[in-house]
Amino acid sequence: MLPKILVVDDDRYTRTLIQQLMRKTAEVHLAEDGAAARRLFADMDFNLVLMDQRLPHDKGLDLLREFRSRKPRLVAILITGYADVHEAVAAVREGLFDYLSKPFEDLEALEAAVGKALELDRAYREIDSLRSRLAQESGAPHVVGQSPAMERLQGQIREVAGLDTTVLLEGESGTGKDVIAKLTHALSQRSHKPYLEVNCGGLPESLLESLLFGYEKGAFTGASQTTPGYFEKVNGGNLFLDEIADMSPKLQSSLLRVLQDHSFCRIGSTQARTTDFRLICATNRALAGEVKAGRFREDLYYRINVVAVRLPPLRERSGDVLRLAVHFLEHYNARFAKQCGPFTADAVRALEACSWPGNVRELQHCIERVVALHRGGVIDRVHLNPGGDPQPAVPVDAPPEPDTPLAYQQARAEFERDYLHRLLQTAHGNMSEVARLSGIPRQNLYVRMKRWGIVTE
Repeated sequence: MLPKILVVDDDRYTRTLIQQLMRKTAEVHLAEDGAAARRLFADMDFNLVLMDQRLPHDKGLDLLREFRSRKPRLVAILITGYADVHEAVAAVREGLFDYLSKPFEDLEALEAAVGKALELDRAYREIDSLRSRLAQESGAPHVVGQSPAMERLQGQIREVAGLDTTVLLEGESGTGKDVIAKLTHALSQRSHKPYLEVNCGGLPESLLESLLFGYEKGAFTGASQTTPGYFEKVNGGNLFLDEIADMSPKLQSSLLRVLQDHSFCRIGSTQARTTDFRLICATNRALAGEVKAGRFREDLYYRINVVAVRLPPLRERSGDVLRLAVHFLEHYNARFAKQCGPFTADAVRALEACSWPGNVRELQHCIERVVALHRGGVIDRVHLNPGGDPQPAVPVDAPPEPDTPLAYQQARAEFERDYLHRLLQTAHGNMSEVARLSGIPRQNLYVRMKRWGIVTE
């Protein structure tokens, strides 16, 4: 179904021009004054309103405020003459998406502005639909995104979820592998059984071993009582091992035996226990390369690489940035009891221009920070880069710094920030690869990157 656009302008040429320009992509309805616009607006649900500021008996901005009082999320563009531009700029702060000056000298710019406005409306409607389904359903998590790459991914997951076989999720850090793992569980035949997840990269070897295998009372210092491990607890269900490439060689060998024999022993016990679970694992590294480098067991690699699914980075998900931004905006507005938004046209352009090397996680933290620091109202480009960020998430056009000598400490700090930022982009967001290339221990690397605002967690 084509989106509906309401064009309100007393100039017949302007109305006809926009109608002809958008005839293939939208259903355009025309009104020559405020009275006709009110009748059409009452009868139809419009995706976008283009309103002239000067109408025979109304001011466009007053009419838009009236419409927005009935539909707060109305996406609107004001059409102005040169004399009204200052008033239009002020109206953007009230929630106007954008304004266009006439006569229209650049029809491509007009078409692009309308396209961006319709994208924002579509994002609002998709998030509303998602929230409605979540209220009615339980179980399977809903994945935000309708780009071709995400449609293919969700199709793959639906195909493999019902197969009782190991699934390997591959993708850069921050692409949402944990969400896809939960979706795989929810769509599987084991969905009514337990689902447990472990981040192998975030735990020391001994702690990870005791967490997976469990232990008997007295097996080691501090083992005050017998504790079953995840292999035992997840029996019948799905076990998600995130960042499996960070697992130590010893635990890789132990995991391989469990997968082959479906049995294990708790630490401190010789009694074999059986288990039946489906393994879902994830990595942000190329496991084939890890095998060649001798850091990952070849036999375990072939054991887990049964069905491999690649998660696309955010830069490959055309159109999903705005959908995700709106989703996170709604989430953090509710969480912080704020009324931030909507995004202005400049904010949308800035969001979509960013490469997001940290993927969905980086975008999420960007929106969380904006909502946390913003008092409320529209979100413009400047709000996406609050003062004090050493490395803004969204690029902002800024005049070059004057060519003055820097103090040694400042020059070294700027070099480190730029060096780590470029290295993260080169490694496509893979922190383990950045650590390897730079020679900086991973924990120290996180501290330095957090200091410069390159990562936020």
